[in-house]
Amino acid sequence: MKKSLQDQLLKSGLVDEKKLKKVARDKRKQGKQQGKGPAPVDEITLAAQQALAEQVAGDRRRNRELEEQKQQKAVAAQIVQMIRAHRIVRGGGNTPYQFADHGKIKKLFVSELMQNQLARGHIAIVRLAQEYECVPATIAAKIAQRDADAVLVLQQRDTQQIDGDDPYADYPIPDDLMW
Repeated sequence: MKKSLQDQLLKSGLVDEKKLKKVARDKRKQGKQQGKGPAPVDEITLAAQQALAEQVAGDRRRNRELEEQKQQKAVAAQIVQMIRAHRIVRGGGNTPYQFADHGKIKKLFVSELMQNQLARGHIAIVRLAQEYECVPATIAAKIAQRDADAVLVLQQRDTQQIDGDDPYADYPIPDDLMW
């Protein structure tokens, strides 16, 4: 009951103050009991909570994808920076060096010294966009850690001892063998 209605009922004599206080007290008790009891399950609230949970999960997935893309771009930028900073100028070499790039045979003209270094594993050939560059083997190893497909030619240095029982020990493979 509103105060004005209560006042009107009091003035008219239909209600006394004890009854008004009792009604107010009962109303307060009823309000407190409703607050303590289990909350009624509302389908709309459940649907809203489920939609919010799905949205949060979707946002997390998109954020992970964006983070992975950022990392891939950062790695690609590091590779480009390493190649540009450490590339070896081929100069006016006229010796062809052939290598495979995704199943296709490519040819790169290098000097004889660079050809020997390529064969011995001192330098390597890496891909920079649509071009090929020569870099030191240590840099090529760092590039291979980030993206193995970027390194096209990196010969393993021969650290094995020649077996004494090997019948072909007297016939070593030449470093300048071309195929």
